[in-house]
Amino acid sequence: MGALSHIRVLDLSRVLAGPWATQILGDLGAEIIKIEKPGEGDETRHFGPPFISDAAGNKGDAAYFLSANRNKKSVTIDLAKPDGAALVKRLARRAHVVVENFKTGTLAKYGLDYASLAAENPALIYCSLTGFGHDGPYKDKAGYDYLVQGMAGLMSITGQADGTPGAEPMKVGVAVSDLFTGLYTAIAIQAAIIHQSRTGEGQQIDMALFDCQTAALANQAMNYLAGSTVPRRLGNAHPNIVPYQVFATADGFLILAVANDGQFRRFAKAAGAPHLAEDPRFKTNADRVGNREALVAQLKPLFTEHTTGSWITILEAANVPCGPINRIDQVFSDPQASARDLKITVPHSMAGPLELVASPLRLEKTPPEYRLAPPLLGEHTSEILKGALGLDDSAIMTLKNARVI
Repeated sequence: MGALSHIRVLDLSRVLAGPWATQILGDLGAEIIKIEKPGEGDETRHFGPPFISDAAGNKGDAAYFLSANRNKKSVTIDLAKPDGAALVKRLARRAHVVVENFKTGTLAKYGLDYASLAAENPALIYCSLTGFGHDGPYKDKAGYDYLVQGMAGLMSITGQADGTPGAEPMKVGVAVSDLFTGLYTAIAIQAAIIHQSRTGEGQQIDMALFDCQTAALANQAMNYLAGSTVPRRLGNAHPNIVPYQVFATADGFLILAVANDGQFRRFAKAAGAPHLAEDPRFKTNADRVGNREALVAQLKPLFTEHTTGSWITILEAANVPCGPINRIDQVFSDPQASARDLKITVPHSMAGPLELVASPLRLEKTPPEYRLAPPLLGEHTSEILKGALGLDDSAIMTLKNARVI
């Protein structure tokens, strides 16, 4: 049984940050009841192509949706209708956690805000995800990953350096502000669950993409706070370590990741340029950072003498960190990915066998579970309304006819 198999989560979130967090909780055993709008569902069901299909070629959900919604049960309820809001309120009474990412104040109109639900379930953990949090001048501002990557500084340090070809601020290739927020949210909810189990108390959690992305600036934020310098774009180079970047080889590219002085000495010897390690400009990392351009200018022609594969053989033999730049298909065909079982197959109601990316969590006693494929829209509505709320077929049909579910 999963570590969270005793926890029921009512998931009112959609798109990525919230669903990413609840998928983590689901992988760890929690029951996730995903509430979606009838006929539409989570927006990411439509974020394609690509889409899955059945044997007859009928189009199903987008791959985007599949990335963040396994181990969940989909229930369609129209929150805007009083009977729909009443159903969700009844489910919240039986839940340990509610997760939502509506605009601040929206759910209060339906009596589904923290104050209303906690009045009936004082042990409830109520987690809200928004772009900018519940206070501050931007609390009513819409927050999307792309906007937050820009506003929280990430794009200012991502992309080619000024004065080089293609120089402009660049977003990361996946929605990392959403993903960071999802990870932080999963941690916060689990901390609240521990407090809940010790005291019986629930609490409200206020998560913001802006806050999480700012925290995830990590060393770059401290470079500014402690060093009083504003970090800038360096392309594939590192602001604090040299040489730690991509170099062109005879047939492609190589990542060189020299993180200390001993590695640099081994690198220089293996590369046939031992004099570089004796040059006073390059002896220590601080020296190399201060003389970055001079060192890189000497390394660039050196790397074009061999292919990427040859360099990896040479440098790994000298215990110097390096590696290729793989396409995503190469990632999943890599023997390390196979050894770590990073691809799983689950049975899907429409598509049959469905390949998904495995959870990276490796727990000896309570490993992640893959109980449910990402659900079809409303796939579990009757099951949950019967099992959790005790409604009979007649009551469910009445709600369907009224387009509440």
